[in-house]
This record gives sequence, C-alpha cells and structure tokens, in this order.
Amino acid sequence: MTSATPHHLPTLLDSLVPLIRQAGDAVMAVYATDFAVTGKADASPVTEADRRAEDIITAGLVRLTPDIPVVGEEAEAEGRAPTAVGQRFWLVDPLDGTKEFIHRNGEFTVNIALIDQGRAVLGLVLAPALGQLYGGGPGLGSWVEDAHGHRQAIACRAEPPEGLTVVGSRSHGDAAALDAFLQGRRVAQVRSAGSSLKLCLLAAGQADVYPRFGRTMEWDIAAGHAVLAGAGGAVQVIDTGQPLSYGKPGWENPHFVAWGDCPV
Repeated sequence: MTSATPHHLPTLLDSLVPLIRQAGDAVMAVYATDFAVTGKADASPVTEADRRAEDIITAGLVRLTPDIPVVGEEAEAEGRAPTAVGQRFWLVDPLDGTKEFIHRNGEFTVNIALIDQGRAVLGLVLAPALGQLYGGGPGLGSWVEDAHGHRQAIACRAEPPEGLTVVGSRSHGDAAALDAFLQGRRVAQVRSAGSSLKLCLLAAGQADVYPRFGRTMEWDIAAGHAVLAGAGGAVQVIDTGQPLSYGKPGWENPHFVAWGDCPV
C-alpha cells in the first residue's frame, strides 16, 4: 500500500504510471476492433473500452490505496459508486472523449485524479493513441512522458504579445458564449481539441485559456486540472472567479475557465 499523504504524492504519482498505461493498452486493444457503441441513461455513448479501462484502474487503486474510495464514471452511471467518499477520494474517467474514440481521431484520454479536501492534488492524463502521458499536481510540478518513457517538465506560458490561443471542445461547444467571453481580449487563434487534452495544452504552454460553458462532470477534468495546477495554471468558476472544487453533489461542474497564465 502506498501512502497518499502530501509527502508521498510524488511516489504515488509514479506508482500510477504502469497502471494507467495498462488501462491505455486495454483501450487501444478495443480501438483496433470493430467495437460496439451503446448509450447510457444520459444518452452519452459508452464502449467496451470504457468498461475495461475502469475495471483495471479501479482494481489497481484498491490495491495501492485500499483506504481511499474510488469514484469511476461508469460505476457512477451504473449505481455502483460509493455514496459517501469523505475528504479524500479518487476520480476516474476511463475514456474521456468517447466521441473522439468513436470518430477515431486519437484525441481521447484515460484520466486518474486524487482529490483531497476539494482540491485535485494529483493527476495523470494518458492519450494512448498519441503516445502522450501527462502527470503532475500543485506543488509537484508537471511533466509529459512519451511512449518510450522519456519525460520532460512542462509549464504554462505567459500570454504571448500576439494574443491568446484559445482552446475549445471539438464535440461540445457554445460559440455565442465563447464569443461573449472573449470580447475585448486579444486573441491570436482558436483551436479545437478533444477531451481533457485541452487542459494539458495549457499546462504544456501550447495554449492560454479554455473557457467551458457546456456540461462537464468532475471526472472529466480533475486529472487535467491537477496537471495544469502543477504547471502553474488554474481553473476558476466563471460566475464567481473562485477555484473550481470537487466533491460537489451530483458530481456536476459549473461553467468554468482554465487559464495557463491566470489574470489577477
């Protein structure tokens, strides 16, 4: 068993790398087949890859930290998730960007995040089709690792003189709300990206801001939030400017904005 105290978070983060890569291999094995797509109660799509990856991750987390509850997207959808999680729990999205997976564009991710007192303190985001693994957390720094295990540190950038690079959802967008949010800001370009990769682009200094006005759940963004925080960025509730927190009733997020170089 690995301790999840702050002092041991770097060790815990490293111990999760083989686990998330195993889940990514399971996702890619399904990706290579003529897989079936079914619908959940909320009409969102689900595949065998979602289920296999979550089973692998959940079993691994139970072995590593048997005292910390695991909230997985698929378990929650099927009514199997714990009803009381306390101050510390795992959030797992075994396949974020299922629509990207179905469309076979590679922009889907496997996500593991540790929540402590409402904060995402550790996260891993694996894009198995792209050969990219992002990890980190506040106070831990953040990094990206390629498929060969070569790792390099990443950090958010200051806003470039030419203006912001804005990232938005490839599958879920609100153009009018985005235009209103960007009114009066210098914008160099707007990019589309799938899944939690948008948060990782900010963390890697490849983009500057990600406003999100559509519906998201906590497991969708917690791992990316941790990576972004480790790289010097932040995620705020749009209406209040307060940091986005976790453990909310129903697991649903308010509209938020993720910043690389967060304005004061």
